[in-house]
Amino acid sequence: MKIISYNVNGIRAALRKGFLEWLQQANPDIVCLQEIKAQPEQLNLEEFEEAGYPYHYWYPAVKKGYSGVAILSKTKPQNVTYGTGIDYMDHEGRNIRADFEGFSVMSLYLPSATNINRLELKLQYMADFQEYIDALKVEFPNLVICGDYNICHEAIDIHDPVRLKNVSGFLPVEREWIGNFMESGFVDSFRHFNEEPHQYSWWSYRANARNNNKGWRIDYNLVSKPLQEKMKRAVILPEAYHSDHCPILLELE
Repeated sequence: MKIISYNVNGIRAALRKGFLEWLQQANPDIVCLQEIKAQPEQLNLEEFEEAGYPYHYWYPAVKKGYSGVAILSKTKPQNVTYGTGIDYMDHEGRNIRADFEGFSVMSLYLPSATNINRLELKLQYMADFQEYIDALKVEFPNLVICGDYNICHEAIDIHDPVRLKNVSGFLPVEREWIGNFMESGFVDSFRHFNEEPHQYSWWSYRANARNNNKGWRIDYNLVSKPLQEKMKRAVILPEAYHSDHCPILLELE
């Protein structure tokens, strides 16, 4: 079972850059997308079906051209849940979950916090999301939460931890939250298999950051502890160039 998570920074732009051709070559069973920035009616959905994903579920933000998540699958899920039921989260299209036989997969797009007002919202969101997941795990213990968390966990996950220590995405309060979130019952699948530095999933478009590998690892496939023994492989796929992020891959037995 191959699961890919990918913040595409606009699915329409990614499609123009060959996203579907790449997807067919990568050939995952399930794809979690973030920041789709499109309504389903703005897309030719038959293209996804022809690419091998007859089951596709889109959860855009109310605000057009903003945020939004989706799940594409080769097999039909037993159930799909749109949002969390928490109004201000769902307004921005940040959570969608598909339940399959024996496990569930969520596509998550946590807010970034480019100004102080958004930081307060992000912290509130993180607290409410933790509560939501704590309750959800009781019903769905075999849970994979894929997505853009907009947080680097440790110094190894960012190219300049000293200079960027006061920048949102690497603030102590954010790092503490994601650490506590993992400790609440999740495994960072990539770090489970790979302890090497300089492994990133997002690069600024500025200052030739990607070519110089001045990146941040802010995308995660977090696996709930009951599924830990099923993990076979987890890698970052930096050769995919459809976005300022790159995809991340998880293989489960």
